[in-house]
Amino acid sequence: MTSSHIKGCDQNSTGFAGRTPTVSGTSAGRINKSSDSARAHRSLTLRLCLMALGSFAFGFALVPLYDVFCALTGAGNRDALTTPAVVVEAADASRSITVEFVANLPSHGSFEFRPAAAEMRVQPGRLYETAFFARNLTGRDTVAQAVPSVVPSRATAFFHKTECFCFTPQYFAKGEGRDMTVRFIVDPKLPAGIDRITLAYVFYGQSQLTASSLTNNR
Repeated sequence: MTSSHIKGCDQNSTGFAGRTPTVSGTSAGRINKSSDSARAHRSLTLRLCLMALGSFAFGFALVPLYDVFCALTGAGNRDALTTPAVVVEAADASRSITVEFVANLPSHGSFEFRPAAAEMRVQPGRLYETAFFARNLTGRDTVAQAVPSVVPSRATAFFHKTECFCFTPQYFAKGEGRDMTVRFIVDPKLPAGIDRITLAYVFYGQSQLTASSLTNNR
């Protein structure tokens, strides 16, 4: 074999060895698309987890946040809504007001909560009584706290409660359900333009309060 033949073979071998395998554009596109999809799924899962944790934390933060808001702005007159009032009945028979009762839960599954009556027609200056029903669905002994509000807000100063389950945390045994009393009176000095008041409660499970700490106070 001549040297020229050997040289030619060497050149052919070198050319073949220098070639590198290539991935077709279609295959590369599929790989990149799959990788992008996986990253998108991970990002979405992370965002959903953060949203769930944020909603859970926000539910428990609403009670202290409401306290701070009322203290800073004076809106809501929280002290009037959460402390017993001393009143003297002096009914105004010439006027009647509709009081609507609303029960809210920050999340479903922990409690059953509803008003005994959707609304009442009342006379300013007369003492009335109603109730809200609550049942513990947590599967364990627990404690709950009702946070009240009155709408319109300018009626808050004229809506007085002499007894209310919202004044103190409420202890519930596992599966326990009961009616909780509210006794209230609408001040005869309520502005003439107000003929309807909504008394609403949000019923929070208070994990920071231990059920055992209230057992002796029932």
